[in-house]
Amino acid sequence: MTANTDTRPAPFTRSDYKTLGLAALGGALEIYDFIIFVFFALTLSQLFFPPEMPEWLRLLQSFGIFVTGYLARPLGGILMAHFADKLGRKKVFSLSILMMALPCLLIGIMPTYAQIGYFAPLLLLALRILQGAAVGGEVPSAWVFVAEHAPAGHRGYALGFLQAGLTFGYLIGALTATFLAQAFTPAEILDYAWRYPFLLGGVFGVIGVWLRRWLSETPVFMAMQARRDATVELPLRTVLREHRLAMFPAMILTCVLTSAVVVFVVITPTMMQKTFGMTASHTFALSALGIVFLNIGCVLAGLLVDRIGAWRTVMLYSLLLPLGIGVLYTCLIIGGSWIGLAYAVAGLSCGVVGAVPSVMVNLFPARIRVSGISFTYNIAYAAWASITPLLLIGLMPWSPWICVIFCAVMGAVGVSSAAYFGARMPHVGSRSVAPCL
Repeated sequence: MTANTDTRPAPFTRSDYKTLGLAALGGALEIYDFIIFVFFALTLSQLFFPPEMPEWLRLLQSFGIFVTGYLARPLGGILMAHFADKLGRKKVFSLSILMMALPCLLIGIMPTYAQIGYFAPLLLLALRILQGAAVGGEVPSAWVFVAEHAPAGHRGYALGFLQAGLTFGYLIGALTATFLAQAFTPAEILDYAWRYPFLLGGVFGVIGVWLRRWLSETPVFMAMQARRDATVELPLRTVLREHRLAMFPAMILTCVLTSAVVVFVVITPTMMQKTFGMTASHTFALSALGIVFLNIGCVLAGLLVDRIGAWRTVMLYSLLLPLGIGVLYTCLIIGGSWIGLAYAVAGLSCGVVGAVPSVMVNLFPARIRVSGISFTYNIAYAAWASITPLLLIGLMPWSPWICVIFCAVMGAVGVSSAAYFGARMPHVGSRSVAPCL
């Protein structure tokens, strides 16, 4: 896509759509590699921990390994962001997908607890840490790459479409899990078929690396190179010294975005099986349906950003988040035949996932943009996504409404934060068509 300095929104060209499509598809393949773990958390808990361990503790430890991937995001994100700001967005954008795919492939061929004992969960933990470091560099780099390529006046749509692409990785994971649940018996999945989705992730990684060969460096970074802006001091030091105020809304809104993803994609499918007694195939099929509407919700949120501004869009979708999740859990708790429709409504209500990036990319100037986003986003995401799943799983026996209550609290945080910071940083969430510099 091409940068535009005109005061009028420029239309998307064929080249713009090609760049956006390749970036989104590559991101989807990488997110698949990271998220497929959660769809097989129950199976992995039986394979990588002692059989005499209580089932709830095995599941908790399996999710503990999953969230450790989130804890590794800050280190990997900060290191990769440094080079993205110094050497270019494209190089890091391509490296991250390779770092994600290789551990996914290794998980698919590694021995289990029955074969090597406690070395199995330790090895699994190490591979998840590598994947966490990779995804920590992927998301901020993808946001900046797309925003700096997008025509002015269409960045909200471009980022919403990108987020839909990233969440499409969740859909690929859900569809893969659905197919395996229908094609194999539970015993066959536990025996050998659980390896297939991780081996597929390795193949996806090779495809993703090949796709990103066709991308070009962003016009904004090339302009910085021409002015030698990309050769200044350590980018993170500049973020911490000169842009501390921008870090607060970035971290808070990251927590809101994270809450939507964790509840809708990570926690609910597991709870549908453990708490509400649904079969794996039914759960995965419903999850796939919900993610389709999450993708749509991200694009709609991006379009709305271009019309009313990012702050207002974040406020609107922060209100919709608890309403949609409330509809979903009401249907789960009382039962009935409306669960598919409820899942679709909940997916649309999670459009805050597509709106927050439009705020984030305008909080920091171009020369330290990836570092600023990566530091704030990954620190907040790591802390919030590592605590929230364990907290919600632990509290679910206390009340099946706990996810709804949690989303209501986070929705209020999103509304109040967008109102407060939007009044103090109106240019960040405006419909401005100025260059993303």
